[in-house]
Amino acid sequence: MADARDDIFFATTTELNERLKSGELSAVSLTRAFADRLEKLGPRYNALALPLTEEAIRKAAEVDKDIKRGRTRGPLQGLPYGAKDLLSFAGHPTTWGARPYAAQVFDYSATAITRLASVGAVLIGKLSTVELAGGGGYRYASASLQGPGRNPWDTTKWSGGSSSGPAAAVAAGLVPFAIGSETSGSIVTPASYCGVTALRPTYGLVSRYGAMALSWTLDKVGPFARSAEDCGLILQVIAGKDGKDPGSAGKSFYYTPQYGRPVRGMRAGYAAIDFAEWADPTARAAFQAALHALEQAGVGLNESKLPDFPYSAVISAVIGAEEASAFEVLISSGQVDQLADAAQIAGLKANLEIPASAYLKAMRVRRLIQEAFQQLFGEIDLLVAPGRLGPASPIDEPLDQEGAGPTPADPGMTSLIQASNLAGLPALVLPCGFAGNLPVALQLVGPPFSENLLLAVGREFQAHTDWHRRRPPET
Repeated sequence: MADARDDIFFATTTELNERLKSGELSAVSLTRAFADRLEKLGPRYNALALPLTEEAIRKAAEVDKDIKRGRTRGPLQGLPYGAKDLLSFAGHPTTWGARPYAAQVFDYSATAITRLASVGAVLIGKLSTVELAGGGGYRYASASLQGPGRNPWDTTKWSGGSSSGPAAAVAAGLVPFAIGSETSGSIVTPASYCGVTALRPTYGLVSRYGAMALSWTLDKVGPFARSAEDCGLILQVIAGKDGKDPGSAGKSFYYTPQYGRPVRGMRAGYAAIDFAEWADPTARAAFQAALHALEQAGVGLNESKLPDFPYSAVISAVIGAEEASAFEVLISSGQVDQLADAAQIAGLKANLEIPASAYLKAMRVRRLIQEAFQQLFGEIDLLVAPGRLGPASPIDEPLDQEGAGPTPADPGMTSLIQASNLAGLPALVLPCGFAGNLPVALQLVGPPFSENLLLAVGREFQAHTDWHRRRPPET
């Protein structure tokens, strides 16, 4: 039996699965290697919330017995992974990244974790999150029980929120993949900053049962991984109908690249101003090269605009009202004052004052947004924009700090994260280069349940580039 070597830590799920099936590695040796690495390096990035090494090794030993008996359960069998610490794991603390919940233990596991266990994936640790997944708004990256999420490419920079731990852990090779969540940017932002591939699924495609509720009509659970293909394989396991989640769409997902529509000839809407003027000057060359790579893959770029709506105001009203309801007891009891970020404390308290009329108006406008996107996708197949306009910010810099210099008059698609979340749309994040020594990424957004289309474009893009194969220094 070969020992786990350094090259496993940045291998794709498919590559690791082949080595397990061939007998070159055992599930126990693979799990022990990643678990030891996660325990050793996770604190360097403030990425580890809870190690689960002993239980993981027991689970891996069971997987090895299954493999010896020929009981194969798919490409994730025997693979270690991590989960954001707002997903419950029975009998273990689930802190939601916040001091008031530091001792919280559930007697059931989140559906996503249960489904991964059913195919033999091995949970080796809970990964850090911003307190309450950022509910109430936070001003500093330090708003977490584990401290500010540190970027593996430069530990003085932020790994992004609120899925800071999953993004950093995958980027640093601490886990082959991780499960995170997004309400409005919490998958797209950290994946972009840390240079990993990630998928935010269509609203309702993946059950949120066992996940902390921040905004019931916006929350989504999705994977961080090494490649678009990895994301497809993971999504196939965690997606599907779940009667325990009232927001479940009742749909399954099958990753079927062999039956996918050809990428050549697809129409992608984009705003040139995003890449030429809104983007940080240090990132513009990388973004332009990424657009060229898409064109080389056969994707047609068509100048487009987002439907004209006040996306920021609408999503703020929806999230604010729903999170105030979700955390009403925390706020009214005064325990909210235990949170680390003063702005977040004030935001949660203020959200209790949002009138029902404002929430209902926002929900009516939201329906108009969904209809407008339906019309837009009658003209194009997907949207392409920067994941974030520039690289990660310093961890001690206020997150609401205004950028220097004048901003373009044309907003381009700078509201795409808010807009696409309001419409419940899927997004795929693809590393696409560097601004200095820090990664930048594209986000691809498609119509509801178009994950296979986005993944096809992502696979083709990654066949033409190697940005998803890059690894941070000193990892």
